[in-house]
Amino acid sequence: MIKILIVDDSAFMRKLLTDLFATEPDFMVIDTARNGKDAIDKVKRLKPDLVTMDVEMPVMDGITALEIIMKEAPVPVVMVSSLTKAGAEATLKALELGAIDFVAKTAGPISSITGIREKLLEKCRIAVQANVLQIINKTITASPVVKPTVPTMQYGSQTEKIIAIGTSTGGPRALQEVITKLPGNLPCGVVIVQHMPPGFTKSLSERLNSLSALTVKEAEHNDVVTAGSVYIAPGDYHMLLEREGNKTVIKLNPNPPVGGHRPAVDPMMESVAELYGAKTVGVILTGMGHDGSKGMQAIKRQKGYTIAEDQSTSVVYGMPKSVIELGIVDKVVPLPAVAAEITKMAIK
Repeated sequence: MIKILIVDDSAFMRKLLTDLFATEPDFMVIDTARNGKDAIDKVKRLKPDLVTMDVEMPVMDGITALEIIMKEAPVPVVMVSSLTKAGAEATLKALELGAIDFVAKTAGPISSITGIREKLLEKCRIAVQANVLQIINKTITASPVVKPTVPTMQYGSQTEKIIAIGTSTGGPRALQEVITKLPGNLPCGVVIVQHMPPGFTKSLSERLNSLSALTVKEAEHNDVVTAGSVYIAPGDYHMLLEREGNKTVIKLNPNPPVGGHRPAVDPMMESVAELYGAKTVGVILTGMGHDGSKGMQAIKRQKGYTIAEDQSTSVVYGMPKSVIELGIVDKVVPLPAVAAEITKMAIK
């Protein structure tokens, strides 16, 4: 039984969420809170297994409360708020402060719950399995921006490589740790699938771009992949790579979700393996499920190099575990060592 504390300033929303969880046999709402201050007190006193947290509330907002809770009484938190939909920056801030995940409500109070019901339940079940101690013990600090000191390789040459990264729950923090440590003269491009809904991948890209020596952007249809650049698949679109002459071009499509995900890691990695073969470096970071397993198998069949995040640093050890158990991973490393391993293979 998962004991939940619901935090929302709206009595109507508290009732809707309580009724939603009441229909599930594995959840039990132990109490509700109407603001951040109330939430902190009840987290400490009631010790819930999980907290759903609104962002915009009187007395104390959800972001402030989250920061205090993660320092004084850490517990898995899933953000549930209209503000996280309107302001993706607030969502990223919450994830940086330790929230496991978020659900963005659609317009209107009733449709907002109806529309996110299954996603909310899924994310809450995942969140209670998360490694909260790993989150609070790891303060992410971006490395100083390193300007290129040598010319980048000419893209399209026969020696060009590609880095393909897949991640889900816990991914934004993990990507900040990895991307900010890659050198600005990385001699190849990087493509990333992070499970996120539309609107949030752009803010994530802008955030990483401001911290990184590399150029980071939300991928657009027909973008030409260049060395020293990072492309994050936009929410609700699969991202594939294709050859056009001597260039590699990004192709986006709204095809049906793969394994429940769009974007999905598998189709991206499979397209990369087909184009780059042995010059592919595949990386799987924290996340629930097994998206990326087929893609990493495709990379391995082409004799590419594969890296997976170690269990010790994974917020959710699902995606890395699935590829490690297949026996197709060349190197298993904790998160702080992933960037160095990528860099080594990119210049090898």
